[in-house]
Amino acid sequence: MSKRLKALYQKYREMLSYLFFGGVTTLVNIACYWLCAHPLGLGTVPSTVIAWVAGVAFAFWSNKLFVFQSRSWRRNVVVREAASFVAARAFSGVLDLAFMWVTVDLAHWNDLCMKIISNVIVVILNYLFSKLLIFKKK
Repeated sequence: MSKRLKALYQKYREMLSYLFFGGVTTLVNIACYWLCAHPLGLGTVPSTVIAWVAGVAFAFWSNKLFVFQSRSWRRNVVVREAASFVAARAFSGVLDLAFMWVTVDLAHWNDLCMKIISNVIVVILNYLFSKLLIFKKK
């Protein structure tokens, strides 16, 4: 049984570690949003932007090192990975920002519920971007 579990883990290691680190990134994003929006009293948009920056910084390093195990530290590789990572995250960040603005500021729905829903969509998109474009295996 142990060999079967190990084989299953090896087969799905990347996806499982992405789900784990995506979950941690989501917690970083939501906690940062909550801190900015509630105790600090910032609006929905600035709180979402600050949470996005914190989440992207954490996600890049966890994705590079642990999820997709990109081991190259050559400057051109890291710069390409970081630039494409930030560009993809900027796209999903704009979607997150638009979703939050429409559902919270315009529709007046619960901000934390909408943040959670938005993050589920963003995590799926970001996995596809990272897997297919940023940290793709040659």
